[in-house]
Amino acid sequence: MDIRELDRRALGTLDKLVSPIRTTDLARRTPCDGWDLGDLLRHQVSENRAFGTALRHGHAPDWNSGTLSDNPYRDYADSVAAVLAAFDDDALLERKVTVREFGTFPGRVAVAMHLVDSVAHGWDIARSLGLPYEPDPDAVHDALAFAQFMPADPDFRRERGTFAPVVKVAADESELHRFLALTGRDPNWQ
Repeated sequence: MDIRELDRRALGTLDKLVSPIRTTDLARRTPCDGWDLGDLLRHQVSENRAFGTALRHGHAPDWNSGTLSDNPYRDYADSVAAVLAAFDDDALLERKVTVREFGTFPGRVAVAMHLVDSVAHGWDIARSLGLPYEPDPDAVHDALAFAQFMPADPDFRRERGTFAPVVKVAADESELHRFLALTGRDPNWQ
């Protein structure tokens, strides 16, 4: 399946979680160490906008430009529209795209990186709000496949500002739990 479709599905799941968020929710704790829900949403808005720009133009000048107004859902939805608009260009799959300081990749890899972020942060948002998280199984499957290639070295992750260190889980855990563990999340976080 086209990686863009899987990311669209992940973003659809996120939309259902983000749409009821109000400014009074933004101080809630999240599984992301040091981030409250407002910080996490600002990160998502920044990532969506920057990925949209990078997928269209090969790079983005600013990966941290997200802001939240008194309507956090509208800010989030506008950023999603920007990244989804970039998905309409089939040429993006082969275009060279620079993602932050991580390097330059074919567009399909950049979209996979965005998918990983979308699935992981969807879970973070659901946990923060105490809501169930029911992502698309195909999106989780592909996000897990990609996450298995991410460097696990904790020093690398800390230096690059990526995910927290890998969490140990049993090999027979669900794909979602194995994915969460690879992205430094304890699947039992409450």
